[in-house]
Amino acid sequence: MNYERARYNMIEQQLRTSEALSSAVIDLLYADQRENYVPDAYRALAFTDCSIPLSPTAAMLTPKLEARILQTADLKRSDRVLEIGAGSGHMAALLAERAQQVWTMEIDPALAEFARRNLANDGVANVTVEVGDGLAGLPASVANHAPFDFILVSGGVAEIPAALLAQLKVGGRLLAFVGESPVMTLRLVTRQTETAYGSTDLLETDVPLLQNAGPTERFSF
Repeated sequence: MNYERARYNMIEQQLRTSEALSSAVIDLLYADQRENYVPDAYRALAFTDCSIPLSPTAAMLTPKLEARILQTADLKRSDRVLEIGAGSGHMAALLAERAQQVWTMEIDPALAEFARRNLANDGVANVTVEVGDGLAGLPASVANHAPFDFILVSGGVAEIPAALLAQLKVGGRLLAFVGESPVMTLRLVTRQTETAYGSTDLLETDVPLLQNAGPTERFSF
């Protein structure tokens, strides 16, 4: 398979026609080796507009969503980033191209190891993969790296956990897929003060729910 041609077609036919992407994001995506983060069985689909399975409950974000996240994040080289849901490590690698340091949390140990291996093979040195339930934030027991300039929740949640909002720097941004399948909202939250947050809904989509991220069960009488 000609990956360079497939990458070109993805950017020119899928992304330029659907997003107002900056030249910096386009350049990043041209240099990115997305195929190296895709399970072997699905490498032929690496640049298609589809959700590539990673496990029975996890999948890679589509190229369109990855591009929209990068555009919205608008990271600076000094930014410290937390990602919830490492998956294959690909989104963390993209974020790391623009940030100072990325911490990514993955609840599935096998996926965490897959992400570590992919990042190492790709020579990405400024991403740390941690195993754990990221919906509680990065534990201080790992290292007290909070607050973060940018937090990305790379899977669906019924609502944004307060623990993640608490780890956001004042002036920082958080992106999360909020709601229930088949319609979720990509929501941008900005921490305005120590106690105030603003939010904007960017688009509707559908992604797999993160483990432990479903709606709270209610008692029926």
